[in-house]
Amino acid sequence: MNDAIAALGIADCLTGLKVIDLSRNLPGPFATRLLADLGADVIKYEPKSGDPARALGNLFDALNHGKSCHKMDFKHPDDIAKLKSDIATADVMIDSFRPNVLEGMGLSPQALLAENPKLVIVSITGYGTTPNWADKAGHDINFMAMSGVLDQLKTASGEQAMPNVQFADLAGGSDTAVIALLAAVVNAKLTGKGRHIIISMTHSLYNHLVMPKATGKFVKALTQVTPTPEQDFLGGVLPCYRLYQTQDGRYMAVGSLELKFWQGLCQALDVNEHAASHWQMGVLPTHPQSQAAAKAIAQKFASQPLSHWQHYFTQFDVCVTPILTLAEAACHELFANQDEYGNVKPWCDNDCN
Repeated sequence: MNDAIAALGIADCLTGLKVIDLSRNLPGPFATRLLADLGADVIKYEPKSGDPARALGNLFDALNHGKSCHKMDFKHPDDIAKLKSDIATADVMIDSFRPNVLEGMGLSPQALLAENPKLVIVSITGYGTTPNWADKAGHDINFMAMSGVLDQLKTASGEQAMPNVQFADLAGGSDTAVIALLAAVVNAKLTGKGRHIIISMTHSLYNHLVMPKATGKFVKALTQVTPTPEQDFLGGVLPCYRLYQTQDGRYMAVGSLELKFWQGLCQALDVNEHAASHWQMGVLPTHPQSQAAAKAIAQKFASQPLSHWQHYFTQFDVCVTPILTLAEAACHELFANQDEYGNVKPWCDNDCN
């Protein structure tokens, strides 16, 4: 069990909820791992060759701890019959197959719902039911690319960045699936009627672009120019909300978006002459005052290494933090008592120092 969940007092919220997990790789298994952490009884069925994530060892453990895992032959009638029997008493079934695969195994949503009317079936797909796309193969990088999210991940110079976090799989797939299935489970408890929900990771991720869609229009209204991602309101165009390089080539993240935080930052860095150079004071990013402020702040941060600024800003509450590596984050006081599964541990690993 995830001790972080337990500490919130919600680890038993889904006790009694029976979930059949037919998903593989990352999106579905992470979704059902969240359900298991909340107390659900998750039964995972894998092909004889196993979930492909098993090849990555730690990843499989991180995604599937707390579940009852079984391997079966999805083409053998006896195994399918056993699976159907298990689904008949389940509350939820989740899969990540492409369209018509369930039907080919004799597990059509219509047949399963006829046998178990309260069943909530969640199918996590790449492109939903969109014609000409529903049957296409893809992975996280493809869904990010098609949703427009990948284009938003640009460097300060406008070069395309390659993320190492699977936003489509996790935000577009796992989290969206959990929200949808829990809503459907509540409805099924009230009405006695389940349903089949098809999650499109691409469409879900597109809907997460709420800020760029809105701020792009905001910046255009101010400057008369449609901004590129790295010049958007929260993309680096504002001196008060961007990344600044330190003397040793590391970066500090400045999120002093509100005027009070910006003024506090200027005071902390002893550049009070720029305290009024803020968007809330009508100073647009195209104004010379704004550009001069950004240059002054950049010079300050470039004068000292990250370790200096990390320590220095502990005394100021102005939304300024260092950009930590994964190893540094794991050993920070925010996370140092948790392992990679979210379970509380009393010490850091030896490589934390």
